Amino acid sequence: MRSTDDGGRHDRVRLPDITVAVTTHGTGTPVLLLHGFPHTKEVWQFVATQLVAAGHRVVTPDLRGMGETSRSETGYGAASLAQDQVQLLDALGIGAAHVVGLDAGAAPAFAMATGSPERVQSLTIVEAVIGGLAGAESFAATGGPWWFGFHQAPGGLAERAVAGNEDAYIRFFLDAGSRTGVPDHLARRIVAAHTGRERLRAAFEHYRAMPDNAVTNRAWAEQGGSLTMAVTAVGASTLGDVPARQLERIATDFVGYLLPDSGHIVPVDAPDELARIILATIARGGGPSTPGSTATPPRAACAPPEPRPSTDHPSRGGSRRRS
Repeated sequence: MRSTDDGGRHDRVRLPDITVAVTTHGTGTPVLLLHGFPHTKEVWQFVATQLVAAGHRVVTPDLRGMGETSRSETGYGAASLAQDQVQLLDALGIGAAHVVGLDAGAAPAFAMATGSPERVQSLTIVEAVIGGLAGAESFAATGGPWWFGFHQAPGGLAERAVAGNEDAYIRFFLDAGSRTGVPDHLARRIVAAHTGRERLRAAFEHYRAMPDNAVTNRAWAEQGGSLTMAVTAVGASTLGDVPARQLERIATDFVGYLLPDSGHIVPVDAPDELARIILATIARGGGPSTPGSTATPPRAACAPPEPRPSTDHPSRGGSRRRS
């Protein structure tokens, strides 16, 4: 264990088949923040400080095979990644947490909510498409981003092609994903975490698991699956209202937000707005928001997605409860 400059602690927690690098800050109601690609747990630093100040225990792990968490040959499917997080919570003595998933981190976050709902007090999905769920037709119509297919190419093509050019490749995603710019110290940390063929392979395995994840999610939805915890979707300039369109159909308590001025990496571009949204979701999920505050959703800073011209689903401006 080592301390961080801001009073947190870095730990390496041994689980049955991997060792997870995790940073924890604060005390109080636990909040689990899961990063995406190509990120590390440090992408949450600007949000985490605000959640800690509001009285929460913030847990930010590196996902399996990414950052300082150990790499494995298998185990990159959403269910396995979710089990990693459940085991991590067990190791930290946490029963349930408010779970937030960004980009690729949404896959294990969603799998926790469907497979271990008793461990998820609330679920917030940020700039992510949940494979296999309806509502992402506009995203799928374009065939998806080119790197989805590239990372899934057989024979390890992607890691063989990118090895030796990691700086340019990883910074492409960081530059494209942020309108304000990823701070250089964070960019250098992320590039280093994705340098080397084996590190790249492990990161790309998250993409190679996507087809199977989609099959699992589709089957769950077709069997009438429903999320009963407080659920929030956050879209930005990249995905817009796609996350809300997907999640409003399957959640009994749902709120959606749109941050049109933020790039894809919302914790970097709009940390203040995202922190307020997470605090509002925590309050809906039965936890404290900020001391002496009800943490009203920041509608002035980020308007909810506009309701589409259909009466099939309620507008995404507030909660809804299905009977």
